[in-house]
Amino acid sequence: MKLLDYRNADFDASLQEIYNRPSYPPAIEESVRKIVDTVRSDGDKALVRFALEFDKAELTPRDFRVSDEEIAAAAKTLDKAAKSSIKTALAHVQEFARLRIPQAWKKVVRPGVTLGEQFVPMDRIGVYIPGGTAPLVSTVIHTAGIAKAAGVKEIVAVTPPGKDGKVHPAVLYAMKMAGVTEIYRLGGVYGIAAMAYGTESVPKVEKIVGPGNAYVTAAKKLVYGAVAIDMVAGPSEIMVIADETADPDKIAADMLSQAEHGSGLEQALTVTTDATMPAKIEKALAERKATLPRMATVDKVLDKGSWIIVVKDMIQAAEIAGKYAPEHLEICCKDARKVAKTIKAAGALFIGHWTPEPIGDFCAGPSHVLPTAGSAKFFSGLTVEGFFRRMSTVEYSEKAIQSEIAIAEKFAEMEGLAAHGRSASSRRSK
Repeated sequence: MKLLDYRNADFDASLQEIYNRPSYPPAIEESVRKIVDTVRSDGDKALVRFALEFDKAELTPRDFRVSDEEIAAAAKTLDKAAKSSIKTALAHVQEFARLRIPQAWKKVVRPGVTLGEQFVPMDRIGVYIPGGTAPLVSTVIHTAGIAKAAGVKEIVAVTPPGKDGKVHPAVLYAMKMAGVTEIYRLGGVYGIAAMAYGTESVPKVEKIVGPGNAYVTAAKKLVYGAVAIDMVAGPSEIMVIADETADPDKIAADMLSQAEHGSGLEQALTVTTDATMPAKIEKALAERKATLPRMATVDKVLDKGSWIIVVKDMIQAAEIAGKYAPEHLEICCKDARKVAKTIKAAGALFIGHWTPEPIGDFCAGPSHVLPTAGSAKFFSGLTVEGFFRRMSTVEYSEKAIQSEIAIAEKFAEMEGLAAHGRSASSRRSK
């Protein structure tokens, strides 16, 4: 844990180091590229090899796709509370998604000129569900569940298998409930490549969404263009803005919620106007982390990726938050709604003392697939609109085009595109 104080001379320089964090270590990209290229060229043969190499699972192409019988058997192993939690979270997430479904519109903007937009759901999308350090059941809901609400017909899910070749039963049940139509036990980089380029057993998709580790993130970046992607998102991160009214124990609990994700590259920060808060938070962190099962990764994050930053006022706190642009930003202070309105960049805002970040991870409603590493300055979290094709519509009457033919001709002349100009002039009334 590192402490920064606005009264120290190196404060601004230290902040710059925090702001300038990469989505993933650049050195890994070359090894990821080799895996992607091998899957692209060798197809199923490469998937068999990499499943054994990376997930220690002996698979044949016939084993890639999870059967209906396996999905049904998985459902029988879950208790009622697990099933109810999945169904309730799915209902909340899809309810929020349906509120945002884009609607076609048209408007006569000039006499005889009608402009508008129309939207059509994508046909086939892929969702990546992490399963290495933890089976992210909630990610199924926050990706596939939204695609289903959008009206996507074919929803493909890939997730890493265990050494026994099996997929966690809660993940399978969530996939079934969320409307996934094909499930493949393929993990990491090779799973992303299979969806992007297709193999003999895995037909390609149009878009890939979902979080993952640094290798998955690099893979998504490399296949962009062959498919669409949601964003390039790195390890998870949380920032808490707190004043003297905040509970240091709750802040510690919230910071640890992201530190336990597993890569050790996560970040957890608190920005506070209360100079006595750092010592209280550090004490609470020490007490709470001792009870967690993922001690090794938590310790790594607290040692290398955690800061408590003392600032002079909420104006400075909001400024730092906007420049850091965290994936998750909790606002635990007086007038939290007012402070929230001053934030310029964050993946998601969690407003008030009673809104912990994990409630957004699981069941609040908006997707937990969010931009990280400062990319909230130019990316937004996954929404239902991301599963639609948007088409602008343009319609002119014979009379309306007459007044704009000369404009088109002049642009064609300036750009040296004679055929463009003649296309317009061919519609000049005789």
